[in-house]
Formats: sequence, C-alpha cells, structure tokens
Amino acid sequence: MNRLRCLTTIATVLLASSGAFAAAAAGDLMREGLVAETRLDTRRALELFLQAEQARPDDPVLLQKIARQYSDLVVDLPTEAEKKASVERALAYSRRAVVLAPRNAENVISVAICLGKLALYSGTNDKVRYSRLMHEAAERALALNPSYAWAHHLIGRWHHEVATLGVASRLVVKIFYGGLPAASTAEAIRHLRNAVELEPGQLAHHLELGFAYAAAGQPAEARAAFATGLALPSREKHDESAKARARAALAKLEQS
Repeated sequence: MNRLRCLTTIATVLLASSGAFAAAAAGDLMREGLVAETRLDTRRALELFLQAEQARPDDPVLLQKIARQYSDLVVDLPTEAEKKASVERALAYSRRAVVLAPRNAENVISVAICLGKLALYSGTNDKVRYSRLMHEAAERALALNPSYAWAHHLIGRWHHEVATLGVASRLVVKIFYGGLPAASTAEAIRHLRNAVELEPGQLAHHLELGFAYAAAGQPAEARAAFATGLALPSREKHDESAKARARAALAKLEQS
C-alpha cells in the first residue's frame, strides 16, 4: 500500500511538472509570436501561436492572436480561394475567443473584421448577410467599450461603403436580399473622426476618414486627412495597401 501511495505521489508530481513545463513553453512561444507579429512575419507568428495553443487551447488572448494572423495572412496568399479559407479560419478562432471572453471588445471587433473580409470573397446574398452581421458585431463592440477606436473605425467604414452604394445596387439589395440598415456619409465621418481623436497615430483611421470626406463632397478635408495618414509610418500588415488606395484617391482629387 505504501509503495502504491508512493508511486501515485511520484506520478502526480511528474504530471504537475509536465504541466508547468508546458505552460512555461507556451509562454515562451507566445512571446516569440508577438515579436514575429511586430515584424509583420505573419506566417512565423501563426506557427508559434498555434504551437502555444496546444498547451493553452482556452486562452482567449491567444485565440484572438491566431485569428489575427489568419486574417492578416490574406495579404500573402495568391488565390481568392486561399484567402477566403484563411478568413474563415480567422472567424472560427475569433468566435472561440468571444465565447471565452464575450465582454472583451477586441474579441468582438475581431469577429466583425473577419465578417467584413469574408464578404469580399462571397456572392451577393452572403455579402449582404455578412455586412449586416459585421455591423451588428461592431455596434456590440462599441457598446462594450465606447472609447474603442477600432469599433468607431469599422462602423464608420461600414457607413461609408453602404452609403456610397449605387442606386441600382441599393434597389437590388432591398428587393432581393432584404436591404441593409440605414447608412450615411455623415455618420461615417463622425465615427472616423472619433477614431482619429482616440488613436491619432493610427494611419488607417486618417485614411478612411479621407475616403469618407471625399464621398461627402469635402475635398479639402479629404486631402488633409489623406496627407496626415500618408505621413505616418506603416506598422501593420495592411498599412501599405491602405496607403496605395489613398494615393490613388488623392491623385483623383488633385485632377478634379
């Protein structure tokens, strides 16, 4: 009996040590992944975060980081099918993070971002459905944290894109797909200005505000917003593509 008790104790200690080692290793992998993410090495960051997930499958912060890498990976993928599959994986991880931490605005906005990206690779019916769901998730994130710049950004961008749909597109969406919530460029500008005020160093907020001003027929304000955003350093995966869009829009403004 004493021998059995001793063996049980040894097994318990070994299991505890193994768990502690796995937790420490996961922490190291997480730290390495964050460094890779900062370097915009998305594939390496994803690899490290996925390894860490094996020890920490119910860590909402880690799951959200994995979601972001899958979302950012679309920049590096060659085909639309691969991009869509990567966004679908991102959405699945984002939703897992929300289940574990439903009141975390960053997790909720991650779902909204994935839905918006998924709409880009979908047919009209799914585009409309994803757009509605994206808007709902972004509004929920804003309700959780009214000072969350990215919630304002996403709502503002949604208002801009929906408000600038052509008349024919609006009619088709309304008749065949049930329409979308009301949108306006004024609301787009309001939310994007809030995003800029909350995070003045984030170039994406300035550039999207420029697009909203341009759509509202305010070229001077659009030029100023574009100029501010373009002058800021690129730090995130989508910053260079956002700058390219802004330069093209600014060139059109200068020609008009």
